[in-house]
Amino acid sequence: MAGSAEAARLRAEIGRREQELRGLRERLAAVLAGPPEEAAEAAAVEAAAAFPGELPPLAAQASLSRAAILRYSRQLVLPELGVRGQLRLARCSVLVVGCGGLGCPLAQYLAAAGVGRLGLLDHDVVETSNLHRQVLHAEGGRGLPKAVSAAAALRLLNSTVQYVPYCGALSARSALQLVRQYDVVADCSDNVPTRYLVNDACVLAGKPLVSGSALRLEGQLVVYNYRGGPCYRCLFPKPPPPETVTNCADGGVLGVVPGIMGCIQALEVLKIASGMGSSFGQFMLMFDAREGRFRNIRLRPKKPDCAVCGDNPSVTCLQDYEAFCGSSATDKCRTLHLLSSKDRISVEEYKKVLDEQVPHVLLDVRPQVEVDICRLVHAVHIPLSKLEEKNEECLKYLEKRICEEKQGTNGKTAFPVYVVCKLGNDSQKAVRILQELPVKELGSVLAKDIKGGLMAWATKIDPTFPQY
Repeated sequence: MAGSAEAARLRAEIGRREQELRGLRERLAAVLAGPPEEAAEAAAVEAAAAFPGELPPLAAQASLSRAAILRYSRQLVLPELGVRGQLRLARCSVLVVGCGGLGCPLAQYLAAAGVGRLGLLDHDVVETSNLHRQVLHAEGGRGLPKAVSAAAALRLLNSTVQYVPYCGALSARSALQLVRQYDVVADCSDNVPTRYLVNDACVLAGKPLVSGSALRLEGQLVVYNYRGGPCYRCLFPKPPPPETVTNCADGGVLGVVPGIMGCIQALEVLKIASGMGSSFGQFMLMFDAREGRFRNIRLRPKKPDCAVCGDNPSVTCLQDYEAFCGSSATDKCRTLHLLSSKDRISVEEYKKVLDEQVPHVLLDVRPQVEVDICRLVHAVHIPLSKLEEKNEECLKYLEKRICEEKQGTNGKTAFPVYVVCKLGNDSQKAVRILQELPVKELGSVLAKDIKGGLMAWATKIDPTFPQY
């Protein structure tokens, strides 16, 4: 019985993968059969995997063409910008690090405003879960590199701008050479190692850095290394512990929030590029979407003992930022390693526990909002926050369920409790809490977490289980 169910699952998974592959082949054939410029763009997808070499400088313009005057007429009449400011924009190059929720609106408005060259860097490909916030990408572009997808969308908006897609992760080997070719850098990344890498490269290259972030219903913006102001390391000399960092995949985000912050990033880039100057070299802008409120917080001044921009810097070349931060720069979802292998099991091993009907309790420690999306029906739900609080009512409920499941066993060995969450991170924290509880709380239990969580279950065991 178990064998036939496994065969059916594998057939369903093979069918889904074959359908995806057919779709990709059809899109590739359509592009290659199209106009020459589209075929050239398809070839660029592969070529762009290796970063282009040194870029030629942008040609200086003495005046605006008739077409440019018409296109930019509504901003040309602003005294703060005028013809001089527009010509500065045309001579300016901007590197956008990350073509996601922040990078899409940022690049869109920079292209619309007439910035001369846009470098678009991203290591990832377009996925369905991106589309609610990454507004340059579309359903038909799923599977394409984000940098290529963004460049194609921007060319339709303004073909006079030069677009340079970089389909790969920024590394210590490539960052400094790349940053030196641009006038302004916009950090739209979503991980700590990249933030330190981009900051240090900008300081060493002497470039201003417009940095934005968005999570849940909040956003932040700062301009670093600008007109004697602090850099990112001045404010954050040491990276936070990896287990305390949350990204959009973990914590969620309302799509319009990175849209708002990306637009403000674009505004600050345009002010720097046109000569107006930024307002946020000495302040951090904080946005609370729920309250509809913006706040400015004055930053500490540049630190004389800063490791990279101080009077006697210890960081004079780029380093291994993943080792420095203890986390990956390319993982879509953070992966923690808090437990030893003996305290963890794979989803395949847990499936065997179910198939063999081994008595146990499955503890789901996700927040209620995630349980409402999808759940395994036999799981006991207690949010991690309740375990951290040692909530008495929740612990009694867990003890009751363990006692119920223990019936029929000899009771002489520790009773297995398997802990699951979305990705296998919070479940490790929960296992630690359970391991530290006195025996009198739950009795003798053997707590283990399920590696990869419910998303691994959906990928490897049950392809019909929702992924989010």
